[in-house]
Amino acid sequence: MRMAVIFRVLGTLLMLFSITMLPPIAVSLLYDDGHVRPFLAGFAIILVLGVVCWFPTRRIHKELRTRDGFFITVLIWTVLCLAGAIPLFLSEQPSLPLADAVFEAVSGLTTTGATVMTGIDELPQSILWYRQQLQWLGGMGIIVLAVAVLPMLGIGGMQLYRAEAPGPVKDNKLKPRITETAKALWYIYLGLTVLCTLAYWGAGMTPFDAIGHAFSTVSTGGFSTHDASLGYFNSPAIDLITILFMLAGAVGFALHFMALRQRNPRIYFRDPEFNFYLTVIGAISLITITILIATRQYDVPNAILNGVFEVVSIATSTGYMKADFSLWPLFLPFLLFVVSFMGGCVGSTAGGMKVMRVLLIYKQGMREVRRLIHPNAVVPVKLGQRLVPDRVLEAVWGFFSIYMFMFVVLLLILLATGLDQITAWSAVAACINNLGPGLGEVTSHFGNLSDTAKWVLSFAMLLGRLEVFTVLILLTPEFWRR
Repeated sequence: MRMAVIFRVLGTLLMLFSITMLPPIAVSLLYDDGHVRPFLAGFAIILVLGVVCWFPTRRIHKELRTRDGFFITVLIWTVLCLAGAIPLFLSEQPSLPLADAVFEAVSGLTTTGATVMTGIDELPQSILWYRQQLQWLGGMGIIVLAVAVLPMLGIGGMQLYRAEAPGPVKDNKLKPRITETAKALWYIYLGLTVLCTLAYWGAGMTPFDAIGHAFSTVSTGGFSTHDASLGYFNSPAIDLITILFMLAGAVGFALHFMALRQRNPRIYFRDPEFNFYLTVIGAISLITITILIATRQYDVPNAILNGVFEVVSIATSTGYMKADFSLWPLFLPFLLFVVSFMGGCVGSTAGGMKVMRVLLIYKQGMREVRRLIHPNAVVPVKLGQRLVPDRVLEAVWGFFSIYMFMFVVLLLILLATGLDQITAWSAVAACINNLGPGLGEVTSHFGNLSDTAKWVLSFAMLLGRLEVFTVLILLTPEFWRR
């Protein structure tokens, strides 16, 4: 393990992350909310820690190996989540204990959207801005931002990009150099954020709310500047804008890039993952709307709007709340939570196991059914016209197995803390899928949970964000052997 290089990268990123404390300071001064001090202290602490890590190793120029990439990915996410908690911990409003501050910061940077806070409408503007900003930074992944910047500082980044995105990836490199790839993805991400902000503003939001909700919509994070979430605005126009940009955030950014480069929107509909995703969302929306109308939960227009909104919100792992779906009739709350396990597309800002893996599991299952009927037949698995190697299918099944195994382990731990089954099940699902809202005691917030449960769920959020393997590989003896 090249610890000197790792500390150089970590120090550089900490110094860069300290700069993210400056916008909340500006917001605090603009709104005169009296919360400059916690962000100023956070800026100083993080900057000093970054300099301490970077200065002794600044002259070391070596390429990171793949093993280093896995280690530094987990290290960076862990350290930056702890660093992101500093201003929340030091702030007098809200006054958060350490477990709560870390939970909120991890939830923000992993774009989970689970919160321990109540009375959000009364929070200082700088705190509200900071929460939304955390999600925006975490949306595309701080590592992707790093690989766009670090090569200019003499630090290679390809290993980091690979470490953060394990599993089946359709386009490993959109451009010859990873730096150009990361920049292209960030330009698309920034462009979607600007468009979403303007759309929200035009639909009636204040500039502050428009920017804040654009941050959390495009990142599929789900934090809001109001306790009632998007229901605060009671605007069909805002709801439709939110649906559109939640879907945009949950679609693979490589697909956005290809469609923009070729200036051909039909590229989307040639992609098997995208088509499968729309089919699933459409089918679940139809079931939801039908049940809401049949049970007279809403009139027809509101059943359509609320149904589609919540399905898209959950399926994209955004977690915005327009209506309290936990109170919906029959099996709808459970159905929506099951959809959250699928999450968004590969290479998107959404959480979950990813649509591509679910699609491949479905195709593999159908292949086994055909083999039962025709035992001697050769039945390949294809995506479009491309043959999927058996090694990829094995990796997908391995990921699914370990994902569900970790879900059960975390569920048992939460049950051991005294939570009821519905709360524990939905809390783990909401965090490992980077979804946000749960059922039972965590329908609106996670503040009533014990500190032990919050630490466990913070780990679950990191586990889900880094797609399980990146974290678990550090726990294997083989990883540490030379």
